[in-house]
Amino acid sequence: MTDQTTLDLIPDPAEPTGPVPPGDDGELNLATYAQRAYLEYALSVVKGRALPDVCDGLKPVQRRILYSMGRMGLGFGGANGNAGAKPVKSARVVGDVLGRFHPHGDQSAYDALVRMAQDFSQRYPLVDGQGNFGSRDGDGAAAMRYTEARLAKITTLLLDEIDQGTVDFQPNYDGSTEEPKQLPARLPFSLLNGASGIAVGLATEIPSHNLREVADACVALIKNDKLSDDELFALIPGPDFPGGGQIISSASDIADAYRSGRGSLKVRARWKIEDLARGQWQLVVTELPPGVSSQRVLEEIEELTNPKVKAGKKALSQEQTQLKASILSVLDVVRDESNKDALVRLVFEPKSRTVEQQELITALLAHTSLETSSPINLTMVGLDGKPVQKSLRQMLVEWVAFRASTIERRSRHRLGKVLDRIHILEGRQTVLLNIDEVIAIIRNSDEPKAALIARFNLSDRQAEDILEIRLRQLARLEAIKIEQELSELRTEQGKLEEILGSPAALRRLMVKEIEADAKVFADSRRTLIQAEKKAVAEVKVVDEPVTVVVSEKGWVRARTGHGHEASTFAFKAGDGLYGTFECRTVDTLLVFGSNGRIYTVPVSALPGGRGDGQPVTTLLELESGTQILYYFAGPASAQLLLSSSGGYGFIASVENMTSRQKAGKAFVGVGEGETLCAPSVVSGAQGKVTVAGTPATVVAPATHVACASTGGRILTFEITELKTMANGGRGLMLIDLEAKDTLAGAAAYTRSIRIDGIGRGGKERDETLEIRSLNNARTARGRKGKAADLGFKPNRITRVE
Repeated sequence: MTDQTTLDLIPDPAEPTGPVPPGDDGELNLATYAQRAYLEYALSVVKGRALPDVCDGLKPVQRRILYSMGRMGLGFGGANGNAGAKPVKSARVVGDVLGRFHPHGDQSAYDALVRMAQDFSQRYPLVDGQGNFGSRDGDGAAAMRYTEARLAKITTLLLDEIDQGTVDFQPNYDGSTEEPKQLPARLPFSLLNGASGIAVGLATEIPSHNLREVADACVALIKNDKLSDDELFALIPGPDFPGGGQIISSASDIADAYRSGRGSLKVRARWKIEDLARGQWQLVVTELPPGVSSQRVLEEIEELTNPKVKAGKKALSQEQTQLKASILSVLDVVRDESNKDALVRLVFEPKSRTVEQQELITALLAHTSLETSSPINLTMVGLDGKPVQKSLRQMLVEWVAFRASTIERRSRHRLGKVLDRIHILEGRQTVLLNIDEVIAIIRNSDEPKAALIARFNLSDRQAEDILEIRLRQLARLEAIKIEQELSELRTEQGKLEEILGSPAALRRLMVKEIEADAKVFADSRRTLIQAEKKAVAEVKVVDEPVTVVVSEKGWVRARTGHGHEASTFAFKAGDGLYGTFECRTVDTLLVFGSNGRIYTVPVSALPGGRGDGQPVTTLLELESGTQILYYFAGPASAQLLLSSSGGYGFIASVENMTSRQKAGKAFVGVGEGETLCAPSVVSGAQGKVTVAGTPATVVAPATHVACASTGGRILTFEITELKTMANGGRGLMLIDLEAKDTLAGAAAYTRSIRIDGIGRGGKERDETLEIRSLNNARTARGRKGKAADLGFKPNRITRVE
């Protein structure tokens, strides 16, 4: 925007700009100048381009377009337009706007005009366009030389009072004319049509609302300025989008967004089921969420059913393949049957008539933009001229204050006109009562004006009017008309003075005008507000027994059934068995990283038992430098004992550790220089588990915990002394370690444990301790434990049943 603010950014070489550091020779610090210049530019963008005004809800370019069209006589009556004005070429409008008020690119002005004419962009379009003004599918408008435009009828609420002293004017960019700072909006268009914009460091996203609801809220606030938030939100329950749709967020979520001025609402499409012959049916979407087009939905369906290989990959991922299969299992055909009679008609035909309707609906909502989020950010230029994020109440309160000021200024302006007219008519009454004498004075006097003033005690204004009066206005009939007009004007004078002198009378007039305008322009709500749960499509998995096989080098596979002999599994050369887990297809494989993160892979997503399987790293997104240490597969209810070499640990369930993100979740607190110890099953894992050659059949929940340090100390205590931590962390101290000693591992058990380690000559050793031996080391958690004569250095401890 080229205005004085922008021009002031260029420093005058004759005078210093900005603070001059002490001892400087009047030179401008570059950093200071850059900071000041950028702030000036940012303010110019924020207030001069991107953000709407709370008073009229318009950005400067929109305000200039409407004002220019009003000057061109393209309105629907009132002070600035002719009733039934014919539309003119949009190029004429754009040319006038650029030449008089908005010296920027013609395309930017035309784009703003087009948006104001699109009924799918604005809830109450301000421009009545003829020709191709684009579509919600992303089709652009025709060139401005082809389209025509005029003001929509609702713009009378913005322009009718423009010449009644209601708002301030300012010089245009070259000082050749003036433009209004705001338009005298009779309703809060900042809420009716909303706004969207991005400025420097600020953005706005104001949804549209229903005119009747907004008008009712304004009336309620005028009558009771202490109206509670609950009462206000009952009047305005939520946005009302141009394309309809359904808001599924709860009333409390909507209220929170309105109360803070920022939030996000869940919006979904609306549809109907059409029954066809022979039991067939089809799903027809008739309304879409804001910002979503039929074309976009079709493209998303195409991407789901015909996915492309991702960059850097040689084949489709398993997730893409599963998603494709799940969509194709319920959807057969999709087509767009939208036309001028049905603006939105997306038809989805199911794979067969036996497909459950809700299953198809859920799949479409979960994987396409038929259900999406709509942001709320109520940032605008306030009554004080500052760009601020406001609550819904603040927006309405400031608009009501603006409207009160507008009516007061209009009334004062009209009172001045009425008093001036009364003054003129009183002078004419005097003339009619002494018509012969007045004529004689005019005929015989060299200075008739001064003579009339002296003889009848007239003002200069009255005398001038009498001298300019036509003879036909001296007829007797005119005297009666003057008397009637004076009576009407004095009545109007009394009403205007009452409005200006009584705040209650002004409020009554505001309420009366708002209700009258709402009666003319109000319409029914288009967007349904009904809370629903967010659609989540779950891939159906057949619940059956499988055995998860993990190799030492991280290759995983799932073999159908239980009871397999570990010796029958084949591996690649140089690889061997890490462990096997008897579980079910609905269970989860947990992968423990050296950084304390836990990664999740559904057992149903693992490759089949034929072949060597698949590297687990292809199913995860490991951080750089992270190594995979341990694995576990089991149900969500299973509980594990997690510990670190620093001697701390806690209990958590598989459900707590599960994450939908391939990057996993940080769960175990591992201190600097520490390592993660092998997890131990506490309860919930039914079946055989073999890890590092140690087979175990987990049936009963563990009752105790055994800890072994690398220094050969053993400590056991009751498992009830440990905490269950759903959000993970470092845990409680398990054993008090001596200097340079570390925890080799901790295992939950009921009868026995196995300790593995390295003996003399680097030979692997192991020892199984029964409950009798373990009871000798029992004490309270956090003690040093008892030195055990194992003959080797422990490095692992596992549960044995």
